[in-house]
Amino acid sequence: MALIFDIKRFAINDGPGIRTTLFMKGCPLRCVWCHNPEGFDEKPVKMYTKKKCIGCQTCVEVCPQKNLVLTTEGIKDLGHCTACGKCTNECPTLALEMAGKEWKMEDLMAEVEKERQVMEESGGGVTICGGEPLMHTDYLCEVLNELGKRGFHRTVDTTLFASPEKVKKVAERCELFLVDLKLMDSAKHRFYTQVGNEQILSNIRLLSEIGHPFWIRIPFIAGVNADEENLTASAEFLATLPTKPQMVNLLVYHDVGIGKHARLGTTYNPDNIEMEAPSEEMQQKALDIMQAHGLNTKIGG
Repeated sequence: MALIFDIKRFAINDGPGIRTTLFMKGCPLRCVWCHNPEGFDEKPVKMYTKKKCIGCQTCVEVCPQKNLVLTTEGIKDLGHCTACGKCTNECPTLALEMAGKEWKMEDLMAEVEKERQVMEESGGGVTICGGEPLMHTDYLCEVLNELGKRGFHRTVDTTLFASPEKVKKVAERCELFLVDLKLMDSAKHRFYTQVGNEQILSNIRLLSEIGHPFWIRIPFIAGVNADEENLTASAEFLATLPTKPQMVNLLVYHDVGIGKHARLGTTYNPDNIEMEAPSEEMQQKALDIMQAHGLNTKIGG
């Protein structure tokens, strides 16, 4: 069983129509710009929002590990947390929250069913992302099977950093893949994400060869991958596939991850790598390159 760390309703950037998006924990990549760092680890992680804290010390009193203390900077974690969740259960203001929860299948489906009408009327469905959902292929397939029985359109948002066998297994159980394509140069890909891209590119080609519908999503970051060389290489790769992606989304960089790292007690972009949103001129240039290669492309999700 995998843990779910968030459920986003009325999502409009996670595939066609209005969707409910399920976020699964665990990811083999460590993208410098990641805006869901609470999804890195497969286990639950505690998050602390200082501005919500009223200093009541309830969490300090209930922690069985005596791991928390109140300081002038707020609640401090002493490094002995076992993720038991007692502090988050007792926090009256939700300043402390636990990211990662096991869901019984019937309870998870009950959450999804709440938005059935709006999903069906908009041509939407359910998207599963992360983290990297293919890390938990068996559980992912169980969820997809149940969604299929209920008639929901199923999308999997993935890096495709997985074995081809896992990709094929999941492909049999979903209608659409949203695939991240971060960089074409494998050495640069490893620098920014801590893994190479050979498996990813191979699996994109695999989806294309079996004719499974997929969209490509490029995190569009000046200083990382918004240069003409990478954009041209990406376009040439996608344009020469047996089946082209139905859509290419250029997702303009944002730094939402800063706040989440602060809540986790970790540091966003610790090496201070230069990253920023591309200019409008750079965005138009990227559109021109992709469209010149016959790729249906737009800025945003």
